[in-house]
Amino acid sequence: MSEISTKPYLLRAIYEWCTDSGYTPYLAVKVDASTTVPMEYVKKGEIVLNISFGATSGLKMDNDSIRFHARFGGVSREIYVPVNNVMAIYANENGQGMAFEPQLGQPSAPPAPAPVEDAPAPVLSAVPPPSAPASAEAKTEAPGDDTDPPKKGGRPTLTRIK
Repeated sequence: MSEISTKPYLLRAIYEWCTDSGYTPYLAVKVDASTTVPMEYVKKGEIVLNISFGATSGLKMDNDSIRFHARFGGVSREIYVPVNNVMAIYANENGQGMAFEPQLGQPSAPPAPAPVEDAPAPVLSAVPPPSAPASAEAKTEAPGDDTDPPKKGGRPTLTRIK
């Protein structure tokens, strides 16, 4: 008998913790041929999705995939994410959550994912302390250039807790 992955159970647990605590749960997803997301919102092969009750319709988190409908630019879109493609789930307000190594190319649910080309494995890096700016622009600037306050609505960060 094959071993059952703990990942889908951990995803559901962090989601439940976020909602019970009044936080907004977000998913960071590695996009490949097996995902169904609006490609115009994909940046560097990744997308961050708000999976809160108010942002989704018909959210279903099972052992193989996460499925729901969400509005992008006012248009309802069907979202399908294999559990293997989830890189992180976290609370947007404080960055607490859990990061995972995406397991691209491994079958997770029908339809079977297309074979993944030999690409370098993604690397997760530590997130700066909460006092650092949370915007994507601030992270790419040289140290000492962060004179602007953090901007609301920027790319969320994930705080790694050991």
